[in-house]
Amino acid sequence: MPGVGRVAATEVAPGISAGRRRVMFLIVSIGLFVIAVDQTVVATALAAVQADLDTGINWAAWTITVYSLGQVIVMPMAGRLSIRYGPRRILLGAMTLFTVASLCCGFANSIEVLVLLRAVQAVGAGALVPAATGIVVASFGDNRDRALGMFNSIFSVGAITGPLIGGLCVTFLSWRAVFWVNVPLGILIVALSLRYLPPTASGERQTFDALGALLFALSMLGAMLAITHLGGEGASPLSPFFLAAAASGLVLGVLFVLHARRRAEPFIPLRLIHGKGFGVLNLINTLYGVAAHGFSALAPLYAQSRYGLSPLQGGTLLTSRAVGVVAVGGLAVLSLRRTGYRLPILVGLAGFVVSLTLTATSPSGLAPAHWLAMAAAVMGVAMGITVPASNNAGFHLAPDQAPAIAGLRGMFRQTGAIVTVSVATAILSRSADPGVTQGVLFLVIAGVVLAALPLVALIPEHRGSW
Repeated sequence: MPGVGRVAATEVAPGISAGRRRVMFLIVSIGLFVIAVDQTVVATALAAVQADLDTGINWAAWTITVYSLGQVIVMPMAGRLSIRYGPRRILLGAMTLFTVASLCCGFANSIEVLVLLRAVQAVGAGALVPAATGIVVASFGDNRDRALGMFNSIFSVGAITGPLIGGLCVTFLSWRAVFWVNVPLGILIVALSLRYLPPTASGERQTFDALGALLFALSMLGAMLAITHLGGEGASPLSPFFLAAAASGLVLGVLFVLHARRRAEPFIPLRLIHGKGFGVLNLINTLYGVAAHGFSALAPLYAQSRYGLSPLQGGTLLTSRAVGVVAVGGLAVLSLRRTGYRLPILVGLAGFVVSLTLTATSPSGLAPAHWLAMAAAVMGVAMGITVPASNNAGFHLAPDQAPAIAGLRGMFRQTGAIVTVSVATAILSRSADPGVTQGVLFLVIAGVVLAALPLVALIPEHRGSW
């Protein structure tokens, strides 16, 4: 059945010149870059935030946690809203909200206010990726697969740049400048979007499924609060908070599924979650979050706790990983129409296994810093190979649902990362030798990914543009 995305791609794209498409891609790229930077930039300011606002490290860390939680909840919702109201409107609203929240974050006078504003900021950031995806699908015609494939490299450049920007702001200005740097870029993106992004077709006109949206959001909130609680100091799976949050997430999730089955046009069609092709892709995206994003969060700590490397040396592992992504990302995008989806996903997942195994084993003839940097670079290469294929495999199945698919994909990847970090943190807090224990955890993750490799054969294959 032809959908909104397919119609927009054939009707809108021919009327847009190549030059204007480049400007449009630049606009969405700047937006993606800004939110990618914000994923890492705040980490460099945690100590300054803690001292200035006179709070504990747990509360200060919530400025990062709530940003991830908010995006997990918002991304799939924003994907559906982009289909209903058009991605241009959602992008403008998301960027405006993100910019205003960033400005207000810099004026926060208590940690509670800062965490609340970071949650608002996360709503804007989480809505941006599905909206940007919808704009590319609607406007780039046969080149949309290649344009979407470049998104991963943009996020990697942002990951490299974030700690540098944060370090400069905290050193020469204030932790508040970490948030204020978003404001001029946000204003620029809104202004350019109003001028250069053409109106994109809005789609669904049936009654908005408000109850489905509420059930979905609350079920995800309960589940994520339960998972993140496990990573807290002294947390227990038998604690009243964990049991209440987990139970509410499970019950509301069941209610959402029952509601979606009864409704003709649910907020999120269940076929996008467990339908043919989507079920295996969502599982692989979750494993991607476990292995790739989980590695990013845990590798610097591992370098410090097992080998005594400095925080700066531990942080350079993420730079090595990002360089690996950028080095192969463009080639992977250009090769996708020849290779299809299964081969690069298989190679990339196998690369995760190699990287995690190298990280967990003792250095062989190299200094620990060099050994870990090599393992991180392998992880980056594997990510650069995997992402374009796994992204487009989902879009190819339902082009008219591209923004919703992008939102769900982001949700599954972030969920995998949150689960990994929370469970690992809970285990490490009880370990007598956290460095060795973390190495074992890397091997366990490698084993899980290795066991999942046969699932790649279930991904629907396709070559060429979609």
